[in-house]
Amino acid sequence: MQNDNNTTNNEPQQLQTQHSNDGTQTAPKWSTKRKVLLGVAIFVGVIAVAIGIAAIVDGTNGIVALGDFVTKQILGMQWLDTLLGMAMTALFGQQFASSTWGKAIQFFVYDTIKIIVLLCVLIFAVSYIQSYFPPERTKKILSRFHGIGANMMGALLGTVTPFCSCSSIPLFMGFTRAGLSSGVTFSFLISSPLVDLGAFLLLVSVFGIPVAISYVVVGLLLAVIGGTIIEKTGVGNNVREFITQGTINDIDQPDMTRRDRAVYAKDQMLSTLRKVWIYILVGVAIGASIHNFVPQQWIEAVLGEDKWYSVLIASVVGVPMYADIFGTIPVAEALFAKGVGLGTILSFMMSVTALSLPSMIMLSKAIKPKLLIWFVVIVTAGIIAIGYIFNAIYFLFI
Repeated sequence: MQNDNNTTNNEPQQLQTQHSNDGTQTAPKWSTKRKVLLGVAIFVGVIAVAIGIAAIVDGTNGIVALGDFVTKQILGMQWLDTLLGMAMTALFGQQFASSTWGKAIQFFVYDTIKIIVLLCVLIFAVSYIQSYFPPERTKKILSRFHGIGANMMGALLGTVTPFCSCSSIPLFMGFTRAGLSSGVTFSFLISSPLVDLGAFLLLVSVFGIPVAISYVVVGLLLAVIGGTIIEKTGVGNNVREFITQGTINDIDQPDMTRRDRAVYAKDQMLSTLRKVWIYILVGVAIGASIHNFVPQQWIEAVLGEDKWYSVLIASVVGVPMYADIFGTIPVAEALFAKGVGLGTILSFMMSVTALSLPSMIMLSKAIKPKLLIWFVVIVTAGIIAIGYIFNAIYFLFI
C-alpha cells in the first residue's frame, strides 16, 4: 500500500491521470506552464515554417519580401488605405480625393480603423494569456527574483499589460502593498505605459521592425535603470502610508475554462477600448491635420533634425497631454512624414505616455513629493538622452 502511494506521488503533476467518480479514466490534465509553453512553441514554429518557405522560394529576398508583406499589408493594413482611396474617388471624384481635405479624411478613417482593429485583436490575445497569470500568481513569481533580475522581470511584466499609465498605477500600488521591492514596482510603472506588444506591432506597421525593436529595447532599459536608481538611492521608500500599511488577501482563484478566458479577454478588450477610443480619435485627428495642413517648413523649423533643442521641446510639449501609446502613434507618424527626427518623435511619445500631467497627479496620491520628483527627473533625463541618441544614430535605420 505504501509503494502505491509513493508511485502516485511520483507521477508528474502536470499530466496525472484523473479518475471520475465511476472509476473510469479521463484525459490527463495539463498544467498552466505546459499550456503556455505549447502555445509559444506553436507560434514560434509557425513563424519558422513561414520564414523557411520564403527562404526556399527566393532566399534572402524571399525573407525580406515576407517581412514587408507582414509589416505593410497585415500590420500596416495598406490594402485598406488603397480601398479607401478607391472608395473616395468613386464617391466624390478624383479631384476631391486628391485634395488636401480628401487626403486628410482618408488618413483619419484609415488610421482610426487600423489602430482600433489592431488594438482589439492584440488586447484580446494578450488578455487571454494574462488570464493564466492572475495578480496573486504574478506577485509570487516576481517575489522569487532579486536585484537587477527582479527589476528586469518587473519591466518585462509591463510589456504584457495593455494599459495606459492611469491603469498601471493601481497595479503598482498593489505590488507595493504586496511587499515587492521599489526597484521592481517602479520598473513596472515606467515600462507599462511605454512598452507593450500592441504598441510594438503598431510601431512596426508605421516605422518598420528595426525602429520598433529599438523602441522596446530603450523603453525596457529606461525602466530597469530608473527602477534600479530609485531602489538603490532609498527614495523608493517614500510611499504613502495607506499603501504600505494595507493588507493583501490571498484568494485561491478557481481554474478558468477556455470559455471563461475568452470572456475575460473580451471584457478586457472592450474595457480598454472604452478608455482609449477618444484618445485614438484625437490623436488621429491631430496626425491628419499635421500630415495634410501644416507646412513641412514649419515643422522642420521647430522640430527639424538639425535643431538641437527639438528633443527638449518634444519632451516638454508631451507632458501636459494625456493619451496612451495608441493615441500618440498617429501624431508620431505624421511628424515622421514631415521630416522630424526619430529621436525627437520617440521623446514626444515617451513623455506623453509616461509623464502626462493627469497621471502624475494620480501618482502623487500614492507616493510622497520627494519620490515623485525623483521619478519625474529620472524618467525625463532618460527620455531626453534617448531622443538625442536616436537622432544621432538615425542613419543606421535608413
